[in-house]
Amino acid sequence: MPALDSFLELVVDQRASDLHFSSGGPPAVRFNGELIPVPFRSLSEPEARRFLYELMTPEQQESFETRQELDFAYELPGLARFRANVFVHRSGIGAVFRVIPEEVPTLAELRLPTALRRVTQYTDGLVLFTGPTGSGKTTTQAAIIQEINRTRPLHILTIEDPIEFLHTEEQAVITQRQVGLHTASFHEALRSALRESPDVILVGEMRDHETISLALAAAETGVLVFGTLHTGAAANAVDRIVDVFPEEQAEQVRGSVSVTLRAIVAQRLVKEERGTGRAAAVELLFNNTAVAHMLRQGKSHQIDAYLQQIDARGGNLSLDRSLLNLVRSRRISVEEAAKQARFPQAFLAAAEQVGGRPSS
Repeated sequence: MPALDSFLELVVDQRASDLHFSSGGPPAVRFNGELIPVPFRSLSEPEARRFLYELMTPEQQESFETRQELDFAYELPGLARFRANVFVHRSGIGAVFRVIPEEVPTLAELRLPTALRRVTQYTDGLVLFTGPTGSGKTTTQAAIIQEINRTRPLHILTIEDPIEFLHTEEQAVITQRQVGLHTASFHEALRSALRESPDVILVGEMRDHETISLALAAAETGVLVFGTLHTGAAANAVDRIVDVFPEEQAEQVRGSVSVTLRAIVAQRLVKEERGTGRAAAVELLFNNTAVAHMLRQGKSHQIDAYLQQIDARGGNLSLDRSLLNLVRSRRISVEEAAKQARFPQAFLAAAEQVGGRPSS
């Protein structure tokens, strides 16, 4: 058994989310968003490298030595899977392992807004998932894919780096492809995807011009595309897409997005008040006539104000309203919510009205 397995078992046993394992310091685990050192010696560079190389295949070792970084999935059967990122830093080699539960959670188990189920019923178009690294986007997407798998006889194709949650086919046929193992890149996989007769495509990363172009083309041709962006809010998501294109194409791209976009899901995790975990605060923006007009006109900066002003009857939900709901249900404290709020002063005033007051 690789020596590092004992550290990974500790992470799972403690219900932590990550293991940080780098030369130049002791290992640490992330619990409820905070790093806690493991009572272990500071790791030397040769020692850390030996621990990590035990987990890699010869091909992965060769790739890492060439590129100085590596993403891969590692499994402890019967316990959990882990998304691993190995890298080189000032003190030598390092890695971070993120826990991936063996069972795909349901939308109900994640306690996500009920309006989110709407995206599982779309037949085409683009749904964007945004949020900082570690905000739970992958878990939410997996729950949505599993809901479609459970209820609709479709072909679902995922393109991931690496594959995280493993889906067992129910009503759907599911094809999971890993960049670097089953395909050279996201855009290469997308280029061939339409010849594979997919109904749903999940794109784990939408960063470059070619990947985004192909994802938009797929959404325009009748496929439901789930794409991931690393932006903090729904209002920034479309701007991130437009920014990768030449300026002379901006108007055309905005027009295309305004037609193909179905929804934007912006998510972040907030420490729960009782210290038992983290709650997902979810901002939901569903496309409609008003939103499409703002997108076509390049006025995405108005979306924040739009979300603050409307009620939730149409399914739309601002981040601040989502945080307020979590405070009202006593899942998170006012202080933690205010740290994440888009408009902190207005949020605190609204929280006081529902009986949530910062502790003195």
